[in-house]
Amino acid sequence: MKTTSIQKFLLAFCMSCGFAVALTAFTACENDDTTDFSEYIKAEEEEPEEPDIPATSSDTIYVSYDGASATVTGALDSEFTISGADVVISSATTNHITIVLNGSTPDGSLLIYREAPFSIVMNNVSITNPEGPAINNQCSKALYVNCPDGTNNTLTDGTSYIERDIDQKGALFSEGQIYFQGTGTLNVTGNCKNAIASDDYIIVAEDITINANSTASNGIKINDGLFISAGILTINVTADGARGIKNDARTEITGGNITITTKGDCLIEKKDGVIDTTSCAGIKSDSLFTMSGGSLTITSTGDGGKGINCSQNVEFSGGSLNITTTGSNDEGKPKAVKSDTGIIVSGGSFKASVKKSWACDNGNESEDPTARVTVIGTPATCILEKRSVIIEY
Repeated sequence: MKTTSIQKFLLAFCMSCGFAVALTAFTACENDDTTDFSEYIKAEEEEPEEPDIPATSSDTIYVSYDGASATVTGALDSEFTISGADVVISSATTNHITIVLNGSTPDGSLLIYREAPFSIVMNNVSITNPEGPAINNQCSKALYVNCPDGTNNTLTDGTSYIERDIDQKGALFSEGQIYFQGTGTLNVTGNCKNAIASDDYIIVAEDITINANSTASNGIKINDGLFISAGILTINVTADGARGIKNDARTEITGGNITITTKGDCLIEKKDGVIDTTSCAGIKSDSLFTMSGGSLTITSTGDGGKGINCSQNVEFSGGSLNITTTGSNDEGKPKAVKSDTGIIVSGGSFKASVKKSWACDNGNESEDPTARVTVIGTPATCILEKRSVIIEY
C-alpha cells in the first residue's frame, strides 16, 4: 500500500456497522395461518455495540519487518521495545492509534498492550512467529484489522508456544473484538492453536478476503459472537475434533461468501475417567445460528463430522447453504445440520446431504424425515429424506 492509501484510510477512518434483526411472520408449508410457531421465535441476544472512535485521522506508528530485525517509527507517544523482529508496543494514550505493518520476518511478532480501541493496517506484511502468535492483542477494546485493496498479508504461528503469563490462543489473537476491514487479503495459519481467535466478538462487514487454516485446532474461535455481512472467507482445518468456526455465542450471517472444509476425525479424550468424543464441524455455535443472505458451503470428510452443530435454533431464511458430510459413523454420528432445539427454513436455497446417519437432526427422534426440519411457507422444491434435504424457494 502506498502512503497515499494510508492517508486515505486515516482521513476516512470511520466505522459504521449495524445489524438489524427483524422478526419474520411465519406461515406454514400448507399455508395454515392457525399454526403456532411461537416456540421457534427466540429472544434476541444483545447486539454488539459500536465503539466510540474518532472519524478523523489518528496517531500512526509504522512497524517495518526486515528478516531478523524490525524498526518502529512515527507517532511514538507509545512505549515500545524491539528484540530482533519481536516488537512490543505499550500505549497508555486514549487517542485512537493506527499501527501500520509492512515487510517480512520468519521469526518475529507484534504484541500490543493498550486500554482503548486502535487499528492495525496491513501493508503487504508477512509475520511468522515460531514460538507463539504472530499478532497478540492484549487490549480488551475494539481492534480494527484493515487490509487495503491490493495487499496480500500473511500471519503464521509455530508448532509450539513458549509459555507466558498472557493468553496466546492463535496466530492472530485478540482479547477484544475484531472488526475486519478493507478489500485486500489476509492469510492466517495456525500450526499450534487456532488461526484467528477473539475473546470477544468478530465482525466482517467489508469485502476483505480471509483465508484461515489450522492443522492443530479451529480456523476461527470466538467467545461472544460472529457477525458476517460481507467478505470472502475460506477456512480449512485438518485436525481431529477441529471446527472451521467455533463460536461460544450467537452466529449471524447476512452476506458474504464462506467456504469451510474440515478433514479431521473425532478427537477422543479421557477426562476424569470419562471418555469424551469431539467431532469436527464446519460451524459449532453454542447459541442461535441465523442466516438470511450470502453463501455458505461446508464440506466435512472425517468420521462423525458435522456441517453445522448448534445448541439452539438453526434459522435459515435466505441466501445459499450447501453442506455435504461424507464421513463414517465409527466413533461419532455425522450430520449435515444439527440443532438441539430446531431447524427452521423459510427462504433461500437450503441443501444438506450426508453419507451416513441423518442429514438434519433437530433433536427429534422420529424416523420420519419431515419431523426433522420445520419448513415455513411453500418452497418451489422440498425434498425431505433421511440423507438428503433440499429446500428451495
